[in-house]
Amino acid sequence: MRFEAGTEVAAEAGQVWAVLVDVERWSEWTPSVRRAARREPGPLAVGATARLEQPKLRPAVWRVTELTEGRSFSWESRSPGVRSLGEHRVLSLPDGRSRVELAVTQSGPLAGPVGWLYGDLLRRYLRMEADGLRRRCEQLT
Repeated sequence: MRFEAGTEVAAEAGQVWAVLVDVERWSEWTPSVRRAARREPGPLAVGATARLEQPKLRPAVWRVTELTEGRSFSWESRSPGVRSLGEHRVLSLPDGRSRVELAVTQSGPLAGPVGWLYGDLLRRYLRMEADGLRRRCEQLT
């Protein structure tokens, strides 16, 4: 199952990227994250992990699996029967603005039932994250 949200941001891609990869501050701009804690120091990189606490969900550890500096990162979290892949993209638009695209894809033997139970919540959280990121970045400009 795949869930997506996106938005355009009146800020340059580099600024949006800087806010997006500062994972420990996510709770400041999206109510979908109660707490986020990086488990290693330094910049976000492949192999880096973060523990996220979100309302109505169990805490999860996410590990970065792909990262293209300034453009995108993907990370995954595993729980019994479900692998969740989170994707984050920042695209430059010709007018100096940006487009943010967020997605969560779930796979595994329990992905169907979990998606059915939590799909609406995941959609709401992705929308909260996209809108919160937009607001935070536009406040900084």
